[in-house]
Amino acid sequence: MLDATEVAALEDWRFKRRMPSRASAVREIIRRGLAAEGFEIASIGQKSADFGIVETGEEN
Repeated sequence: MLDATEVAALEDWRFKRRMPSRASAVREIIRRGLAAEGFEIASIGQKSADFGIVETGEEN
């Protein structure tokens, strides 16, 4: 849930970038945040099992 100030900031950001919807703006902000933190975006066809927290040493 966002408060009124956060919604206004999101809407301003979205309109400046001509994003089609609030949902697309949120997805883009999340994608940018994860990329900034060094997280990779999953490729099409990757399984959730390909992403783990600890290394098991086993090859899939």
